[in-house]
Amino acid sequence: QVQLAELGGGSVQAGGSLRLSCEASTYIDTYNIGWFRQAPGNQREGVAAIYRNNGGAITYYADSVKGRFTISQDNAKKMVYLEMNSLKPDDTGMYTCAVVPGIYRDYSSFSAASGAFGYWGQGTQVTVSS
Repeated sequence: QVQLAELGGGSVQAGGSLRLSCEASTYIDTYNIGWFRQAPGNQREGVAAIYRNNGGAITYYADSVKGRFTISQDNAKKMVYLEMNSLKPDDTGMYTCAVVPGIYRDYSSFSAASGAFGYWGQGTQVTVSS
């Protein structure tokens, strides 16, 4: 059982930055990690992830956040981060981190597994105003 707690959400103006943190209750260096977000009325979408396939670790970013968001982890501190820069109103939503064990051939497989048997935090709200 892994418990996750997100911090760092808030309200910012467009163009601003936020750094989200996700603290795990145990070491997660063998887990795959991901950040997801959901805006009101929308489906949950994957934002960024670090997952493992047979070739090693893969870093994934949704097209909408490439070049602006950076996912990272500090295994010693049991932390996962999402650095968000040049924020846009479309980035508004509830951001949640998730971890799941295993090896995945692609991001879709990782995302599906996260939903099926991953561990999830409660989320932190990000609101970007224009």
